[in-house]
Amino acid sequence: MPTFKGNNVTLQGNPVKVGDQAPDFRALTTALEEVTLASYPGKKLISVIPSIDTGVCDAQTREFNEKASSLGGTVLTVSNDLPFAQRRWCSASGLDNVVTLSDHRDLSFAKAYGVLIEEMRLLARSVFVVDSNGVVQYVQYMDEMTDEVDFEAALKAFEQAN
Repeated sequence: MPTFKGNNVTLQGNPVKVGDQAPDFRALTTALEEVTLASYPGKKLISVIPSIDTGVCDAQTREFNEKASSLGGTVLTVSNDLPFAQRRWCSASGLDNVVTLSDHRDLSFAKAYGVLIEEMRLLARSVFVVDSNGVVQYVQYMDEMTDEVDFEAALKAFEQAN
């Protein structure tokens, strides 16, 4: 059972596994434009966080965007933060390669990837690597939402994806 600060939480949606075709989704950019998985061709590292305004989420977003930018493909950070909060964070972060997507409107990503924390309407900390053919190459769902992800394993999978 996954937890958030030690308290059990319920995840809703359809979990994905390595080898699955990556589910499509709809989300909003910081410019309020609707995008889908197909909006980002090539391989993708999808970093999922509960909220950009927390220390662990901030660190996860920075780490992936700094270390994965030289590996080709696209790094997407998905949360239920409003696009305005994401835009504010991006402006203050000083990072040029950050692509944040907001799932707050439809929870499309959350349901498609099985990461909706029912009790909080937040997304569960997780990481997905999708290759250029749309096949999931790496999945990590965190048991405790406040723990850091395995950066090394996710970055290795992203580097090896075609």
